[in-house]
Amino acid sequence: MIKNLHERIDLPDEADSEKLAAQLADCVSAGLVLTFSGEIGSGKTTFIRAMLRALGVSGAIKSPTFSLVESYQCQQLQIHHFDLYRIQDEDELEYIGFRDYFVSEAVSCIEWPERAKNCLTKVDLRFTLSVKGRGRLLNIDALSNAGEKILTCLAGNQ
Repeated sequence: MIKNLHERIDLPDEADSEKLAAQLADCVSAGLVLTFSGEIGSGKTTFIRAMLRALGVSGAIKSPTFSLVESYQCQQLQIHHFDLYRIQDEDELEYIGFRDYFVSEAVSCIEWPERAKNCLTKVDLRFTLSVKGRGRLLNIDALSNAGEKILTCLAGNQ
């Protein structure tokens, strides 16, 4: 049963964000949909990039701001990193085959999910980042049983 678990985590600096992202990497599994919200500069891309590094991506990790999606093969996982900031109308997502990326073998990380609210029928974890002094404040909401398991795993890794 989904309890809509919630965690609020202070991340005093970028190193703390990267450490938590690495812990998340130890917890993710295929089929997850993770959304990342927050103002420009709140650390969404930095967090996802750190998770990808922890999963073993050694090459360049580009922000998908202009391409809308970048995909990576990490260990046994296919990771799709979306940045929907430039989406003006959800219909644009049809042109890039947005729904085709959501397969059971993949993990989807979506920045600016507010731009696709009608297209996102399943979200497991919602990350909301905000600037707090020199650091960040991260709110995580588990929105499914799978999300609850990931949040429980994260709590065990801290």
